[in-house]
Amino acid sequence: MNRRFEASMQTQGPPAVILVRLLVGSVFLSEGAQKFLFPAALGAGRFAHIGFPYPEWTAMAVAFFEITCGLLVIAGLMTRLASVPLLVIITVAISTTKVPMLIHQGFWAMAHEARTDWCMLLGAIFLLIVGGGEWSLDSLLTKADQKQQHFP
Repeated sequence: MNRRFEASMQTQGPPAVILVRLLVGSVFLSEGAQKFLFPAALGAGRFAHIGFPYPEWTAMAVAFFEITCGLLVIAGLMTRLASVPLLVIITVAISTTKVPMLIHQGFWAMAHEARTDWCMLLGAIFLLIVGGGEWSLDSLLTKADQKQQHFP
């Protein structure tokens, strides 16, 4: 395994990190699936309403990353790497939907609507820092690779 890639998978996080992985991964997985299930309200239609260029393509690309990275985070496989696209997605979501709401409707309206986004942002940052935790495929694979290195 490539040393940099292996280093990105190493984690000293406790088993309880699985709870943050389940929280972050399941929300992104659900949101990605809903972009395909309800395209007018949550997919291309919403992206067009917000003003994204090429809303059909953009919504499908975002949904693909939300589903794929959400599943990776749930499994604890390449957790840090999978957190990066999710951080980009949630940062864009906050800047395109919650910041305008703050400007036009005020802090409390925005705070109410942004609660899930805020949790996803902080959860993804946490996973980027800590990794997948002890109960993750990252931990399992890096431990197996370390054993293999010691016993050729």
